[in-house]
Amino acid sequence: MQAYFCSQCGNPLKTAEVAGHARQCCSAPNCSYVYWDNPVPVVAAIVEVDGAVILARNHGWPEKMFGLITGFLEKGETPDAAVLREVREELGLNAETARFIGYYPFFEMNQLLLAFHVPVSGEIVLGEELASIKRVPVEKLKPWTIGTGPAVRDWLANRNNSEFTEARIESAAD
Repeated sequence: MQAYFCSQCGNPLKTAEVAGHARQCCSAPNCSYVYWDNPVPVVAAIVEVDGAVILARNHGWPEKMFGLITGFLEKGETPDAAVLREVREELGLNAETARFIGYYPFFEMNQLLLAFHVPVSGEIVLGEELASIKRVPVEKLKPWTIGTGPAVRDWLANRNNSEFTEARIESAAD
């Protein structure tokens, strides 16, 4: 997201070198505001139910475009709580466990994806953000190259390796 005005004093922003990079900063001589444009943390859920992974299509997406359940963290929320909330809001499922898979930079969207495996059971009820879902049997799931695809790749490659899962959970707690 591009900023045009200083959020502290309202003056226009200008481009200047700050910390070795061209950044947007306030044009007022007595204001030190810098628009850092840091990546936004986003949680992603590989939702597994009855041996299948749920892929979702948001409203406004092309008909054949599906992805993982994703969402933004809310103020005061941990990533594992956020991913469980997103699964509840978007699929109507109350999951109890979110196993950390890893983090993945998504430079194209200026996001840092925090991916989790979320096993669930129950009846899916689509939330208002979703247009449709599809169930893909785990053995037929194929990762894609960008966004949440690398998390799917890693999960598929390591899903039977309990040492990998435990190590990822421990590293997330550190």
